[in-house]
Amino acid sequence: MKTIFPIAALAASLVALPTVASAQRAPAAVIVVIDNERIYRECNACKSASAQLQSMVSAAQTREKSLNSQLQIEGTAIQTAANALGGKEPDAALKARAQAFETKRNAATQELSRLQSNIQSTQSNVARQVNAKLGNVYAQVMTARGANLALDSGATLASASGLDVTTDVLTALNAALPSVSVTPMPASAAPKGR
Repeated sequence: MKTIFPIAALAASLVALPTVASAQRAPAAVIVVIDNERIYRECNACKSASAQLQSMVSAAQTREKSLNSQLQIEGTAIQTAANALGGKEPDAALKARAQAFETKRNAATQELSRLQSNIQSTQSNVARQVNAKLGNVYAQVMTARGANLALDSGATLASASGLDVTTDVLTALNAALPSVSVTPMPASAAPKGR
């Protein structure tokens, strides 16, 4: 009788094991694929922001050309005057011109740096606003499609066309985010230094 009980207990535990193991399994993956490059390229707010950012970049490039042209003309004139001295010490007026030129060049460098920083901050702010809405849009589309996993199409080797929900995401994002603020990152949202 003693040997029957351990065998019965062992059999009972073996029957119970599959139940415990299946309770710990993850659900089967229901996957959707999203083309994020297309989202950022085609969403209405993204296109509008991109056009405004391109305008800012063009204005900065025009300003850079203008400053470089002015500095080149002035720098050449100072260099010509210095060369005309034939190795002699420049007079006070030429030294003052050279010093003023360096001040202008430094100011131009700082101005261009500020313009570049402003553009980068604006790009970051636009991306922050879009990304803040995308998380909810992804969840909404996944729920509507019964999916529990979304992958970027750029991270997949291949997928069936029926898995692609990019158009659904674009439609939902356009409704949730009709426009974005094309301004530098607000101080409250800027990353903190360490």
